[in-house]
Amino acid sequence: MPGINTENNWKTLSSKTVYENAWLEISHREVINPAGKDGIYGVVKFKNKALGIIPIDENGNIYLVGQFRYALNEYSWEIPEGGGPFDEDMLDAAKRELKEETGLLASNWTQLSRIHTSNSATDEEGFLFLAEGLSQSEAEPEETEELQVKKIHLSEAVEMVMRSEITDSISIAGILMAARLKGI
Repeated sequence: MPGINTENNWKTLSSKTVYENAWLEISHREVINPAGKDGIYGVVKFKNKALGIIPIDENGNIYLVGQFRYALNEYSWEIPEGGGPFDEDMLDAAKRELKEETGLLASNWTQLSRIHTSNSATDEEGFLFLAEGLSQSEAEPEETEELQVKKIHLSEAVEMVMRSEITDSISIAGILMAARLKGI
């Protein structure tokens, strides 16, 4: 758009890692902000890309995964999700996550979108996939995952989003994109 400045007007003076584990790194940064004033910024850098999969069957049903989310201290219904290492093909990682969490395999895959989950404080990049042509196999959840899987119609998942019963941003984006694509 004409007249909109898309250049980086932030200047990083220093960056120090204040916490790091196998999944993320948190840094404290001294900056000069776009107004030319000194400031600080905290940045969370993820060590994997985020993945979200909307598995949909021939009747318009999708599969949600329920689990207790420690950071929120509450139970959450979500689409199957996970992380994919930067050096792994995102479609291969999505296939692995779908099977791991639900036991589902899919013969047809469509990448719906590339998203940023919370771009004010993190660099996390996510990819959303639609998985069709489903068949059932055995789930292989990680030891930290105590999952429930439920099948509901895509239109009901949209209603869950609209009632704030699904609050996970990757799930909201994926469900609404799938619904739009499927004319719901």
